[in-house]
Amino acid sequence: GNVMTGNFGESYKYSEPAITVIASRFPVSIYFGVIGFVLAYVVCIPLGLYKAIKHNSVFDITSSLLVFIGYAIPGFAFGALLLAIFGRQLGWFPIGGFRSEGWEYLGAWDKIVDQLHHTVLPIICYMIGSFATLTVIMKNSLMENLGQDYVRTAFAKGLTERRVIFVHALRNSLIPIVTGLGHAFGLLLAGSLLIEKTFGIPGIGMLQYETVLNRDYTVIMALTVIGVTIQLTGNIFSDLLYAT
Repeated sequence: GNVMTGNFGESYKYSEPAITVIASRFPVSIYFGVIGFVLAYVVCIPLGLYKAIKHNSVFDITSSLLVFIGYAIPGFAFGALLLAIFGRQLGWFPIGGFRSEGWEYLGAWDKIVDQLHHTVLPIICYMIGSFATLTVIMKNSLMENLGQDYVRTAFAKGLTERRVIFVHALRNSLIPIVTGLGHAFGLLLAGSLLIEKTFGIPGIGMLQYETVLNRDYTVIMALTVIGVTIQLTGNIFSDLLYAT
């Protein structure tokens, strides 16, 4: 009964309700999760589409090589590499954290610039894991649909290649991508422990790490329930998208 009403007990470390502790970290994970989610789909769908159109071209082979190299590198390991190069050596980006100290005292423009500086490297790491998967799914799905009878019929009717691809084939090719939206979005909202630990981001993933070390059982149980609920909701949303 307490769980159903959001009462998971009081945190041993923070001496606050567990749900309050989680709520304070949740916006950070949502921020990175939503941006990474949107950018991954915005980049991967056009890239997979163009790779299908230019199948076996120099662009297709080169981009596939780069995509799978990125896929083979774990996000947190790539993050450590980015921090070492662009954070410590070049000093272009901060080496960790969500915002700089004294952020609340900055002007509006300086706040935006500071937030972007703390966002770029983690977002790249958030995207790299799903980048290859989404791109390849999009490419293979479009190529499969381009070989279907309805596409050949459309060409036979004299329709332009652009119209056949973007009006007829693309619509059906997006089905595997769309049906995975709910599941991917649920995983992103749950935060990434390793990436947040690498960049020192105070999100849900970092909270999971801290609570395990501190044996803060009430927060651990609350995080487990909330994480499972988010993923189940995402799976249900995927099923609804597929049905529609």
